[in-house]
Amino acid sequence: MAALSFSMAASAMAQQDNVDPAAGLQIARNGSQPSYKGPAESFTGAVRVDPLFQAKESTRATGAYVTFEPGARTAWHTHPVGQTLIVTAGAGRVQRWGDPVEEIRPGDVVWIPPGQKHWHGASATTAMTHIAITELRGGKAVDWLEKVGDKQYASQP
Repeated sequence: MAALSFSMAASAMAQQDNVDPAAGLQIARNGSQPSYKGPAESFTGAVRVDPLFQAKESTRATGAYVTFEPGARTAWHTHPVGQTLIVTAGAGRVQRWGDPVEEIRPGDVVWIPPGQKHWHGASATTAMTHIAITELRGGKAVDWLEKVGDKQYASQP
């Protein structure tokens, strides 16, 4: 997904890397992009974002590893073009507005359609990492909403 500090990072990402397609292969070396903490206004608990790739002139997708410590989660949010989450480690939770909480585990791929209000994060006892792939529309990747309350988060899948 995402889960990035999408509004800040996506805007910055969309403005960089105007690359000539004839320039050839590019490699973003591991560790070449600094990690950052998920901002408190968009996340509950400890969240680390490790950027993977940014939108280019010819593409609009961004990607990041996002690691949620136990109990950490996003606020409710939507994406104008949707989001794909690929769980790579741990145990997590995801919920679409009006639906029950779902457990997610390594190898699970979650597609969130455009405009769907949802949240995602770690389980209460286990950290979770996912790759968040999010596309930009008009330079915007996410609309942040209210925080997920403890009661909502703790509901049983």
